[in-house]
Amino acid sequence: MSSRRRTAQALRDAGRNPFANDEKITHQIYALPASEAVDVTSLPLDAEITPTQPRYAVAGRLLQVNEMGKAKFLFLRGDRGAMLQLYLRAENAEAFARSSQLDLGDIVWAHGPLFRTRKGKRALLIEDVRGEGGNKPGLALLSKAIRPLPGKALQEGEKATDDDWRYRQRYADMIVHPEVADVFRKRATIVREMRRFFDDRGYVECDTRMLLPTNGGAAARPFRTHMNVLNLDLNLRIATELDLKRLVVGGIDRVYEIGRIFRNEGLSRFHNPEFTSIEFYQAYATYDDLMDLTEELFERLCQAVNGTTTIDYQEHQGVRLCRPFRRATMRALVKEARPDAPISDGPCSDAEWAALPVYAKQVLGDASPEYGHCLVALFERFVESTLIQPTFVCEFPTVVSPLSRKNDRDPRFVDRFELFIVGKEIANAFSELNDPDDQRERFVAQTAAKQRGDHEAMDYDEDFCRALEYGMPPTAGEGIGIDRLTMLLCNQASIRDVIPFPQLRPESSEPAAP
Repeated sequence: MSSRRRTAQALRDAGRNPFANDEKITHQIYALPASEAVDVTSLPLDAEITPTQPRYAVAGRLLQVNEMGKAKFLFLRGDRGAMLQLYLRAENAEAFARSSQLDLGDIVWAHGPLFRTRKGKRALLIEDVRGEGGNKPGLALLSKAIRPLPGKALQEGEKATDDDWRYRQRYADMIVHPEVADVFRKRATIVREMRRFFDDRGYVECDTRMLLPTNGGAAARPFRTHMNVLNLDLNLRIATELDLKRLVVGGIDRVYEIGRIFRNEGLSRFHNPEFTSIEFYQAYATYDDLMDLTEELFERLCQAVNGTTTIDYQEHQGVRLCRPFRRATMRALVKEARPDAPISDGPCSDAEWAALPVYAKQVLGDASPEYGHCLVALFERFVESTLIQPTFVCEFPTVVSPLSRKNDRDPRFVDRFELFIVGKEIANAFSELNDPDDQRERFVAQTAAKQRGDHEAMDYDEDFCRALEYGMPPTAGEGIGIDRLTMLLCNQASIRDVIPFPQLRPESSEPAAP
């Protein structure tokens, strides 16, 4: 970096700012029009360009320089990964001299007419800019890159792994791997299409609190903070659910929020403590209605991002995100995977209720004595990873669903589904519990679980129960993890590849060398 700093200082000494902001562009590189099929490399050095030839001013990052005696080709990359060659001739003395002060990674401005090479590549012939005060060079440095560009391997002296530097220095990763930015553009398409989808159906987008006195809406451990002005301990939200349902009580029958969620949990390929979700709620609907809606949404998003509804994800070929998706109960799926499990073909019998915990202890080695927890544990062990094609897993046990409406036929289960694709949960939905007395009982059970050491159990939220006492219409709600959905639609193996700045373990605290 020392030679680059010396170059920057030499420019300052000569009265030129190495971080200038005095040149305008006429076009982004990707937006340049098609040009005449003229081979600029065959032009003689003294060739004149017709005055009627359009001139363009562009800017981008310098990635390569090819010298050809009295001519040079400079390769610029602009937004959206668009590339452009700059053709510079020695007769353009001042611009040619300026090119010798450029380093790879510099942000460069160029001006001139546009041509195409023999290979059909766009090329800009660098030409002086004519004005009332005379001519000025058609090549200028806008920003000096003090630090050399990283390669696909680590820079000398760095100790982190290859993936580690990519995530810590996402800005450098995007320079070296322009395809990374394409993932973030596709993510933006997903969010934009989601908004259109729900706006077109009369949903209202609302922003709810991120700091709350209680912890609720999901089974998760919160981040905690303190508000000095009120001397109040608060939680960063682990879900938007309870506030959005308060809005339904208030009369917004269709509501959604796209926002950040914070859960004080582990790091993995599929988990980041800070992530983005959409939650939406619809009055006078059931979870069956949301299955239909979800199929339509996923089909539209996949088509918008990939131009098709059949995709590949890592080793899984031909994942079909087109209607209809499979629908099956959790009990039926466990029975399918474990035919010897004591699960009835029809409704859950009392004999099944008593026998399943015994069976779970035999096959899992350690299991809860409670039926609902055993059923979920068997599902997670033997079923979850096998659900490659989109599958709605329905009818969860009530004990693991503290905010869901009980099933009218069997209150030991709730009207809930989770959508699994390529073995991962992508969405969670249910018909909402709107009985305030039932909700209070569920909160009491959560409080007892917290006292027994369950750090993911919810707090008792009396204000939410009070809201339900005013009357919440029958409602269905759903949450979708946008990060995991982006992984699926963009074929990315890690959640860190779809979040611009994922959470990482601390790196060395030593300051970088100047």
